[in-house]
Amino acid sequence: MSENIKASEISDVLRMQLEGIDTDLRFEEVGTVLQVSDGVVRIYGLQNAEANELLEFDNGIRAVVMNLEEDNVGAVLLGPTDQIREGDTVKRTKRIASINVSEAMLGRVIDPLGNPLDGMGLIGGETIEMPLERKAPGVIFRQPVNQPLQTGLKAVDAMIPIGRGQRELIIGDRQTGKTAIAIDTILNQKSNFEAGDPIYCIYVAIGQKGSTVATIVNTLREKGAMDYTVVVAATASDPAAMQYFAPFAGAAIGEYFRDTGRHALVVYDDLSKQAVAYREVSLILRRPSGREAYPGDIFYLHSRLLERAAKIINQQEVAEQMNDLPPSLQGKVKGGGSLTALPIIETQAGDVAAYIPTNVISITDGQIFLDTDLFNQGNRPAINVGISVSRVGGNAQIKAMKKVAGTLKIDQAQYRELEAFTKFGGDMDPVTALTIDKGQKNTRLLVQPQYSPMPVEQQIAILYCGTHGLLKDVPLDRVQDFETALINNLLGSETLATLKKGIINDEVTAKIEEVAAAVASALKKS
Repeated sequence: MSENIKASEISDVLRMQLEGIDTDLRFEEVGTVLQVSDGVVRIYGLQNAEANELLEFDNGIRAVVMNLEEDNVGAVLLGPTDQIREGDTVKRTKRIASINVSEAMLGRVIDPLGNPLDGMGLIGGETIEMPLERKAPGVIFRQPVNQPLQTGLKAVDAMIPIGRGQRELIIGDRQTGKTAIAIDTILNQKSNFEAGDPIYCIYVAIGQKGSTVATIVNTLREKGAMDYTVVVAATASDPAAMQYFAPFAGAAIGEYFRDTGRHALVVYDDLSKQAVAYREVSLILRRPSGREAYPGDIFYLHSRLLERAAKIINQQEVAEQMNDLPPSLQGKVKGGGSLTALPIIETQAGDVAAYIPTNVISITDGQIFLDTDLFNQGNRPAINVGISVSRVGGNAQIKAMKKVAGTLKIDQAQYRELEAFTKFGGDMDPVTALTIDKGQKNTRLLVQPQYSPMPVEQQIAILYCGTHGLLKDVPLDRVQDFETALINNLLGSETLATLKKGIINDEVTAKIEEVAAAVASALKKS
């Protein structure tokens, strides 16, 4: 039998079989779960895993690499812990944790991974992959902040102006109206959107009740602000990792608009809850704890997040060279865009000198401090003029506002000092009496109801009356009526149109003084 087998036939068969072999090596790096803690897994066998890399379990749950140790990898889970068991297999995706951003996200509520939460179906449109963590633009690619971002709040736009590309901290105890300032600012961008020069808004809700987020989304929808807004939500019931990544997702969406030459505003509500989530994850990962049990790099966490807010240089050839550009944005970069950040921090009993508040104060370009006592007195927004500041200041105001509101902040601070003395009673000299009267009326003028932002030209007209003492004959309890009547008389007039352009001249001021005098005398008689 063996004599009938020809060597040539064997070699032909072998050759045919060898030619059919697929020599391309296909292997996936697979690890095994060693240990599962609350929201954190330790994995053995992923020798080449990278920091911030996305990993995937067999059941579709994902995790992000945080710790790279000699014999294992520590990763935070982006899903429920109870669905992961010891011994489960984990695959590398070879992708850094990122979010797919598209224009279709506007008007939607999403989680930090870009999945819709509003039950309105999948998010379509062309998507661009933006990394959650990214280096901030270098000094060469930025330019000074000089364009105003109008909040629609008289107290903020006059005394603590915010510019496009700035980072302004909103800080105060719970229930002092911090979120209200941010939401009013978002609502005030509607006129820009309708005029075709939108400021896209991203509201990031971290560790809040689901019902609170739903109420905010409802308000934005009713007021027509969802057309230019994305809501990123990681509620209190979500894993700590999701709360930790939520602000980075918001920054990544904002950077997409910023780097394509448009303007964006991102609100982080609030970073104290993100710090707590990061502390939880870090302690489970056995990272050593520092002050107040927060990990040592908590300052770096917030600084690398907030540093991403910037005004990008308006020179196309320079902007295109921007550092750390994601591959998906290559060729799509346009100069002149901006990302403004409004981080929110909650203090305990007004303690601004606690660890997280001082950290964030030192990273931002100013802070709006909200005071519980002022809030309870009915001065809303409850801004404490004494320690609130904008380090960009007048550069972020239109000329007319700068001229009118120049002395308002210092006047209000002086009035607050004098107000303490009036409580003792006694006689006052006429100058002090006048300062106090003006201060009281200006304080009333700066009170503004929630969800009713005011166009900047109307603010200037009202503040002109306040700073120039045109309300001295108006009774204190009729200040709000004076404001309403003044605006109604000026609506649709050439005066407001001129102020809107940032121009204030003798003709404009004469008209405001004439209307103010008529309104004041009418109120005095009634």
